[in-house]
Amino acid sequence: MALTSTLSHTVEEVWKALDEVQDPEIPVLSLVDLKVVREIQVEGTSVTVRLVPTFAGCPAMETMRRDVERRLAAMGFTEVSVHIERSASWSTEQMMDSTKEKLRSFGIAPPPSKLESLHATLSVPVPCPFCESLDTRPDGEFGSTLCKQYFFCNACRQSFERFKPL
Repeated sequence: MALTSTLSHTVEEVWKALDEVQDPEIPVLSLVDLKVVREIQVEGTSVTVRLVPTFAGCPAMETMRRDVERRLAAMGFTEVSVHIERSASWSTEQMMDSTKEKLRSFGIAPPPSKLESLHATLSVPVPCPFCESLDTRPDGEFGSTLCKQYFFCNACRQSFERFKPL
């Protein structure tokens, strides 16, 4: 007598499980928080997930793929397919306020809302995530990852990163 799998996870259960998969570069955020996970399809013991990178050349995408595959395999899925859609558009405008608050509480200034031009958006003062002062200045074009930039707060004398607006 052959045993058959009785696995039956819902799409909602998979979303919840993937909300536990941390971004490898910003561990306070999940891939769901960042809106990197875009689509989930479940069919019996098979699951397909579509990911969209924050940057086309994001060096963490393969790590994200492996982390998603491991999490879904741990749920009992026997066939896991993770597709990275590099041509899709991702924007910081997709971030929820709760995600921006997680960034702020972690010490990273969240991206501002987009204005009429990139120049106008980048001209918005960047509040310090530690003391909320607007007396801050850029301290380099890039941060520890492609999606961040270093800033310095003149008020509390803290260096911090800001998530770049995209």
